[in-house]
Amino acid sequence: MRLAPYLWVLPAVALFAIFKLYPIAWSFWLSLFKTDGALSSFAGTANYERLAGDTLFWKALGNTSVILAVQVPIMLGLAVALAVALNSAALRFKGFIRLGFFLPMIMGLVAYGLLFAVLLNPQSGLVNWFIGLLGGDPVPWLTDTFWARVAIGLAITWHYTGYNAVIYLSRLQALPQDHYDAAAVDGANAWQRFVHVTLPGLRPVVLLTVVMSTIGTLQLFDEPYVMTNGGPDNSTLTVGLYLYNNGFKFFDFGYASAIAYALAVIIGVLGIVQFKVLGEKA
Repeated sequence: MRLAPYLWVLPAVALFAIFKLYPIAWSFWLSLFKTDGALSSFAGTANYERLAGDTLFWKALGNTSVILAVQVPIMLGLAVALAVALNSAALRFKGFIRLGFFLPMIMGLVAYGLLFAVLLNPQSGLVNWFIGLLGGDPVPWLTDTFWARVAIGLAITWHYTGYNAVIYLSRLQALPQDHYDAAAVDGANAWQRFVHVTLPGLRPVVLLTVVMSTIGTLQLFDEPYVMTNGGPDNSTLTVGLYLYNNGFKFFDFGYASAIAYALAVIIGVLGIVQFKVLGEKA
């Protein structure tokens, strides 16, 4: 009888071991090999030493860090503002409006990447056509190093802002109304209630969304692959795209595995820092 609970969970554990633990372990083993054409030879830490001096890897990491440092705060700030607006008692048709903001999340990553690639096409895109109607000059969205990064940021913000807003909204609806009433009695205006009641109440989910957005951004692949393929001049090359190129274009699976493990370490370190900084206040 004592074995019965373990027998029930055994299928799930077996599947986890086969499809999660085994690929992780095998990837680490691959990272210790050097690929030369169709042959592989044991190389020890050579791939990691190569990684440390790989300027293209550091450029990809720098591009990813810029998106993380600029786009994520903007997206989460917009999500908080949107959640507060959607939580307003004066808002009508709440369900329909909330659904409208959440719908972008349902669209597949490749599909919405292609959508933005078409909309932001420098020659025939709808966005530049509209800018021309207003008397402006066409913007080289996907062909200029600066504007290509902006285009990637716009696409990600459009896709994930509503999703994060729904998470914040669920937390806002759980906050006791008594706190707002007490603040109003003490003479706090709307802004003061937002700063001293709403934001402290949102801290647990802010931590959640910051960590999730950090992990998602550091793994960013679909949008730059579909919209710019890492260009122009590698300005939108991300670590995820660089990993893909090494593994599935150059078939250097050992080096690609080393990149994957380096990325996992970076994500782990940033996650720990974020929990230390935000977790104590949550």
